[in-house]
Amino acid sequence: MAPSKREREYARKRQAKWDERRRTKQERTRRVGVIVAILAILALVAGGAVAIGLASGDDPQPGATTASTAPAGACPAGATEARPGGGSAPDPSAAEDRAWTVALDLCVDGTTDTIELELDGADAPQAVASFVSLAQDGYFDGTQCHRLTTQGIHVLQCGDPTATGTGGPGYSFGPVENAPADDVYPAGTLAMARQGGNAESMGSQFFLVYEDSTIPSDAAGGYTVFGTVTSGLDTIQAVADAGTIDGSGDGSPISPVIIEGVETQ
Repeated sequence: MAPSKREREYARKRQAKWDERRRTKQERTRRVGVIVAILAILALVAGGAVAIGLASGDDPQPGATTASTAPAGACPAGATEARPGGGSAPDPSAAEDRAWTVALDLCVDGTTDTIELELDGADAPQAVASFVSLAQDGYFDGTQCHRLTTQGIHVLQCGDPTATGTGGPGYSFGPVENAPADDVYPAGTLAMARQGGNAESMGSQFFLVYEDSTIPSDAAGGYTVFGTVTSGLDTIQAVADAGTIDGSGDGSPISPVIIEGVETQ
């Protein structure tokens, strides 16, 4: 049966949209290549080395990164300043011992996609209570997912309003909740980032696992798993496929990822 005129028009628009996204990504890659080449030349002239401050190691913990910059006409630039915070973490009872549904709107390459999450308020009540409270206060709105790892472990890290890997809500909490006994974090896992060896250092930063990853426990244990991605993981995979700004396996994503809003139910 031949497609209708409406179906043909829809297919044409969809193809045009994907073509535009591909051209945008290619142009960004070209610009980054030019910048890297210029920096390399300057380094040779100066007789020194060009260093970019990026988080290192395999632990999905806060670390200094270089924030991505959105090109004109794309997503709005992400926040880079600390936000008011302080006090103490919300009481775990605020998680209500139940499952929560979350719509996480991410802007990538000028297009907004919704990542659907389910939070586990029964097995990770402290982490869920904190995340829900911050989301409802608009804490994550306009922030940038600052870290992408593509080697060894496969995660996109978000939740830092400074986009440096060092920001937080002004409070910290612990201990680790609901960590996997075998250190395996399946694709779709939503977990809390923390400092290495410190189970009481969780705040606002979290990571989304886009490919099955084994993340070894340290002296503090594993990482708090407080939810799962139920829809939209392909968007995060596309960010990972584009890679990092400097081409390394651990850095800021070349495609800026901005959290436009978070809705919780």
